[in-house]
Amino acid sequence: MDIIKNDIDGGKSFDWGKASADYAKYRDIYPPIFFDKVAQLGLCVKGQRVLDLGTGTGVVPRAMYHYGAKWTGADISENQIIQARALSEGMDIDYIVSPAEDIDFPDGTFDVITACQCFFYFDYEKVVPKLAKLLKSGGRLVILFMAWVPADDDIARASEELVLKYNPAWTGGGYERAPVYVPETAEEYFDIELREEYDLMVPFTRESWNGRMKACRGVGASLTAEQTAAWEKEHKEMLESIAEPGFEVLHHAAMAVLRKR
Repeated sequence: MDIIKNDIDGGKSFDWGKASADYAKYRDIYPPIFFDKVAQLGLCVKGQRVLDLGTGTGVVPRAMYHYGAKWTGADISENQIIQARALSEGMDIDYIVSPAEDIDFPDGTFDVITACQCFFYFDYEKVVPKLAKLLKSGGRLVILFMAWVPADDDIARASEELVLKYNPAWTGGGYERAPVYVPETAEEYFDIELREEYDLMVPFTRESWNGRMKACRGVGASLTAEQTAAWEKEHKEMLESIAEPGFEVLHHAAMAVLRKR
């Protein structure tokens, strides 16, 4: 399903479903600490019911499944949910195809709602009050984000430049360290309980980094198949010249925990 937002990629449409196969194979890159920090707060653990928005291929529910919570993952893309169900075989995780704005559960259903790498895609005016209703009294909204830091990582910077060569409208590059953005709309319904930021190194091979970049919004989710293939070929050639067979890419992670009033 195409997504269009005027403040993202100049309004150019993108569809995560086009990149689902690569997303499933290459986007599950979060180190254990990324999720451990959530569980250490007593969130997404046994005895809780959790909704993961923009779940994609179910990365968050699958990664945190062993903590014992009962998960539901929702995503706007049917192709992403198909991949999520396949990757979650043997796990008791529910998945639904739905935009965050249209999620339909009884009020007070969830103890925790998570949104990883996706909150900025939502219509805050619609989503924020809906999430407040879906949460139990004192429930938490956990917003998570992790991105490479091109200013401090040569491989990330060179890869971004190649994305922009093929897709000049892409606005997903140039990330600078910052706290998770919390919209003003949230202040009416939530209190910010915690903000945290930290750097971490994420290991890759040339193949897995190529796949990770190909599965980004600026390539696989928005370019034609022919353009994506051309980008992939050029990116692989570039990595042969600038990257060791195995390497690490500097990332910055951020989390915000909001407590329902």
